[in-house]
Amino acid sequence: MNSENIKKLTNLAIEQLISALNEGRSETLTQYLAAIGRFHRYSLRNVMLIASQKPAASHVAGFHAWHKLGRFVKKGEKGIMILAPIVRRKNEIAKQEETDESSTAVGFRVAYVFDISQTDGQELPTIGSVNGEPREYRERLAKFVAEQGIALEYSEDIAPARGTSAGGKITLLPGQSPAEEFATLAHELGHEMMHRDERRSNTSKRSRETEAEAVAFVVCRAIGLETGSASQDYIQLYEGDAKLLTDSLAHIQSTASQILNAIGAEASSASPA
Repeated sequence: MNSENIKKLTNLAIEQLISALNEGRSETLTQYLAAIGRFHRYSLRNVMLIASQKPAASHVAGFHAWHKLGRFVKKGEKGIMILAPIVRRKNEIAKQEETDESSTAVGFRVAYVFDISQTDGQELPTIGSVNGEPREYRERLAKFVAEQGIALEYSEDIAPARGTSAGGKITLLPGQSPAEEFATLAHELGHEMMHRDERRSNTSKRSRETEAEAVAFVVCRAIGLETGSASQDYIQLYEGDAKLLTDSLAHIQSTASQILNAIGAEASSASPA
C-alpha cells in the first residue's frame, strides 16, 4: 500500500469515527456505564483490605448489588471484609435545624463484598469489542514493536486493563482474542510513538487516549478487522470527541501510516465502510 492509499484509507477511517462520535454514546457504552456505576469507588484503606484478602479481585460489590446486576454469589463463597461508614444526618447528632440534611460518618462497621469470580449469572455489559482474524499482521506488528526497541511482555497483574505503555515497554493482558490483542498492541504502540517525547507534557490524558485509539482504529480497519463501536466507546469513556480527533489528525495519520507501512498492509485488506 503506497503512501497516497494509506492517507486516503486513514482519512476515510477517521471520517467514519468522527461520524460515530457525533452520533453520541452507543447503546453498548450506555449499558456498560450503567453497570459500572453500580460498583463503589473504595477508599485506599478498603482497597488494601480487598487486596490483602483476594489479590486477584477485579470487580467487587455487595451481595444485593450483584443481584441487581443479574448475578448471584456462589454457594460457599467467603465474603471479602471491608469497613463501611455509619452515616448519620448532622441534625441527628447536633440537633441542628430540620432543614439541614447534610450527613457525616460517625463510625465504621464491618461489611462484606464479593469479587466477580465468586459469582455466577448474567454476563456484565462490556464496551464494544474487535473481531476478526489479524492473520500474519499480528507477528509483523510485534516485530515492528521490537525494531523500535520496545519490550513486549504479558502479565495478569495489569488486569482489568488490557494493555499498558511505560516508555520502552508494552505489557499486554494474556488471554485476549487475537483481534483484541492486535487492537490493544496497536493502541499501546500508538502511545509509544506519539506520547513519549515533549508532546506528552503538552497533551492531556483525554487527548492521548483519543489519539492512540484512533490509530488502533485505522490500523485495525486497514487489515480487515471488525471494530464495531469499540473505538467510539473507548474514546467517549475518556470524554474524547470529534473536535479533539480532528485537531490531532496529523499525528494520527503519521503514526498510522508508519505502522501500516511497517506491517505491509495491503489495500485489499481494508474492510469496506
